[in-house]
Amino acid sequence: MPSALLDNLLLHGKQVVPAFLYGTAWKKEKTADLVYLALCSGFRGIDTAAQPKHYREDLVGQGIRRALSEDRISRDDLFIQTKFTSVNGQDPNRMPYDPTASISEQVHASIRSSLRNMRPLAEESSSESTYLDCLVLHSPLPTMAQTLEAWRAAETYVPHKIRYLGISNVSQGILEQLYDAAEFKPAIVQNRFYSSTRFDASVRAFCAEQSVVYQSFWTLSANPKIVHGPEVGLVADKVGLTPYEAMYSLVLALDNVIILNGTTNAKHMVGDLSCAPKTREWASANPKDWAKYLDRFKMLLEETSKWNGS
Repeated sequence: MPSALLDNLLLHGKQVVPAFLYGTAWKKEKTADLVYLALCSGFRGIDTAAQPKHYREDLVGQGIRRALSEDRISRDDLFIQTKFTSVNGQDPNRMPYDPTASISEQVHASIRSSLRNMRPLAEESSSESTYLDCLVLHSPLPTMAQTLEAWRAAETYVPHKIRYLGISNVSQGILEQLYDAAEFKPAIVQNRFYSSTRFDASVRAFCAEQSVVYQSFWTLSANPKIVHGPEVGLVADKVGLTPYEAMYSLVLALDNVIILNGTTNAKHMVGDLSCAPKTREWASANPKDWAKYLDRFKMLLEETSKWNGS
């Protein structure tokens, strides 16, 4: 199976998706500057959401446009991903759609808002040429019928205005039902990577079997004991990384996994992006040791799940 540490992962065998996506939640009024900094530091993937409660999608677009206008990047080099967030996840005083509208109408309004926010130029008219690389359902809706209604509304934009679809905060059972029912299959699953779900081992296995890219979030914040444990520390020492960078490298070495990274520190942005090529170079020179350390890490994930009663 491919890993983002060693290979470029492809969505449905076509489009390259970066190993790291810059996460923009909770950046508030600093969002535009941080997105611009992330792009200048080397990030080529951006994750946001049409959820004013936690994201400033409008400022994400502003940061992207600044980098584009200065020729720091080209749109073809970017992977831009946003989310449709249902009523239950929204601030009732700040919604990108009418909460009394049908679910499909909510999805259409949210997508229109996102396309406007992600337009390449300051002029509103430039939204006509805007496209999104991926739209993610922020979570399943209360029923499968409602989830499918939202999904089918999003499918009407594929493959032109939206290239791929995904889902977040999803269990294996719901994912499998959605996968079976969808015309345009999920290309991405974005879930928390932590022990309470056994590090999503069964979900990740399903994703790997179906060539679905698994996006890990809470990779560091949910796992401080692992980050600062001996298994990760050994890789950090051998490769010359910080424990945080070594944790990222080990997670990227799992099948079909990429990572959401929301650091606000410029030095950490550069360091995190460099950890994969550093580890890849070391692993190529020391394949037996790398295989041994990676196996130990996988065993640690299994053992940690058992300790937590998962």
